[in-house]
Amino acid sequence: MPSPRTVTPGLEPGGSKHPAEPQTPTQGRLSDHTDDSMKLGLGTLRQAFLRRSLRAGTLPTKEDAGRPRRSSLFRSLRYTQEERSATRRALVAGTPEEPSRAPPDARQQASTGVGLEEPGSQTEDKSVADLITQRELRAAFEQLQRLEKQLEHEKTLGSFGQDPTAYARRAMDLCLHYDGLAAEMSSIVKDTLGPEGVDAATLGELAHVVCAEEQAHPEPPPDGNFLLTPRHWRSHWEDAVQRSVRERVQAAGVGATSGLAQLLADLGNLVRQDLHKVRLEVQPAYAAAGLPAWETYLRAFHGAVAQRLQELAGHARGGEQLYLVLDWAANVYGSPNFLETPDLALPTEPLPPLLEPQVWAELESDYTNFLENKITSCFDRILELEQSQWTPTGAPEVLQGLYHTQLSIDVHMLVAERVKANSAISPQLEATTLQICARALGCFLRRFEKAFLESPAMREPHLGAYINACVEISANLLAKFPGALEELRQPLEAITCNLQEHLTQVFQQDVQLLFKAVCTKDWLTQDTLQPLMDRVVAFAGHLEHVVPPQSQEVLQDIHRLVVREYLAQVLRPRERFRGGERVSASQKMSLDAQAISDTFRGLGSQAAWLDQAIPCVAEIMGETYKDDIQRHLDTLIQSYPDIRRDHVLAILALRRLGSRRNHSLLQHAQSLLRAAAQVPPRRTLFDQIEVPTSVDVLITCL
Repeated sequence: MPSPRTVTPGLEPGGSKHPAEPQTPTQGRLSDHTDDSMKLGLGTLRQAFLRRSLRAGTLPTKEDAGRPRRSSLFRSLRYTQEERSATRRALVAGTPEEPSRAPPDARQQASTGVGLEEPGSQTEDKSVADLITQRELRAAFEQLQRLEKQLEHEKTLGSFGQDPTAYARRAMDLCLHYDGLAAEMSSIVKDTLGPEGVDAATLGELAHVVCAEEQAHPEPPPDGNFLLTPRHWRSHWEDAVQRSVRERVQAAGVGATSGLAQLLADLGNLVRQDLHKVRLEVQPAYAAAGLPAWETYLRAFHGAVAQRLQELAGHARGGEQLYLVLDWAANVYGSPNFLETPDLALPTEPLPPLLEPQVWAELESDYTNFLENKITSCFDRILELEQSQWTPTGAPEVLQGLYHTQLSIDVHMLVAERVKANSAISPQLEATTLQICARALGCFLRRFEKAFLESPAMREPHLGAYINACVEISANLLAKFPGALEELRQPLEAITCNLQEHLTQVFQQDVQLLFKAVCTKDWLTQDTLQPLMDRVVAFAGHLEHVVPPQSQEVLQDIHRLVVREYLAQVLRPRERFRGGERVSASQKMSLDAQAISDTFRGLGSQAAWLDQAIPCVAEIMGETYKDDIQRHLDTLIQSYPDIRRDHVLAILALRRLGSRRNHSLLQHAQSLLRAAAQVPPRRTLFDQIEVPTSVDVLITCL
């Protein structure tokens, strides 16, 4: 770079000492108001200069706007070596140069502000315009500074007393060259991130010129001199960076035919590549002058991306596109690994949110509406898939020893995937998604239960499979989202219990006719219980494929059902046994009770409390010592406090003990029943056994 000049060259020889020229009326008025004309505003001077330039045909055309040109104004700054030397000699001697020695257009050239150079300088034969167009920014700025100081020196010497507009013209010419330099800096900023880029030396000169201008014009001058007013090139540079970045961001993905996903991917790649270049190439070039390139570009990209994303959000249609925008903002751009460099990440502060809160809320609201419909339709599809498996001959597969259906996996995947995807966007959207899933799943469970119980597939295997599925949903899904899906616990437990009851009812319907043989003449001599026990064992084979503890609960229900239905046949017998037949019937009942107990114990039933019911009734029926009947009756009432007066009457009717003893036993039983009624029974057996109302009349008549 050329060193600062030691001699200040003059721009306009002579100044006020030129011979007076003939004045027009306008010129006369300017001479009379020298002080006022020196205080002309920048806008007025620019307009006057632009009118003058238009008349001279020196302004750029519309087609040339936005790119540096070597206009006639720039060319007017050129002097021949002879003119420079003559002007320099005139300034050093302190005398004006004679008008006759100047070339014919010397006065016109002097009025436009000539850039002078020391002999032997690297820019000896280059004008300011050449330096600007060749992007020798530092040399161009230094020349402009020397010309500015020279012009101010001449003004101080009073060289413009007779022609006050000469200062304005020359100052305006310098301002236009300053503007040309600023325009070239904008062009450099635009090319910085382009395909060819800008070399580090040019970027360094740009940064140096920005800082040098701040030092040269630190604050507005007191007299309002527009030439010395700060040009705010730092703000100009920042604006140029923002424009350049905005253009690049707006152009990313334009013309892409792959849709919004590809456009966002292209946008992310552009931002990532450009910021890498800024950090590795641009920032070091600006660092020496102290321009914060990284922070400026980062803010510019953030603002441009926010504007582009908000535009895309306004045109997003459908849940998929809404989610793409939300996900890109939260998980792609918002990721600490967005720049794919360990030591480089987008800071969260002090950058504003990528999307304004109102825009974000609208996006979430629109996406939530879509999500609710989407989840509901997914549950509809799950129901359709399950219904396709409901055939009378079809059976679920056995997986790891248990009846298996895809229902629990489908439900779990649907809820978990939706919640996981939306939790990455925002905690609010995660909570909303859980609420939507809870409502949709609750509605689905009711519809599913109704459809299944009305289908021909309601048999042991499918019932066992769906009991397993409900248990898995409750255990896994509710545990995965504790508290959030708690409202589903009760519906899941209710449908599980309902399925267990229907499983028991299927068994009951299958064996109901087998109980008809109990307490008949053939029953005394034949093994009518074995077919029933065979059905129990076969049914227990299905329970082996049901998850515990539900399998144990169903087994105990079956155990209780067998005992209850057996006693129901005993308490309303088709035939009455007397004498030896009653004793034989009592013994037969004891044998059946033992067989029932052994069978269920062998199957793993833990309902041992049922084992005393049939033996107690058998002992009352066959007891030969009547005084012990009360003891057996006490044991029965204490073991099964849900027994009622009708049941006691039916049991006593099996013996025909006589009216007095029956009344005595009945009164004693009623006192025990009143005491037992104060404590609700934990388990029930007799409450579902219906006995004929005529028994009471029968006992009374005896």
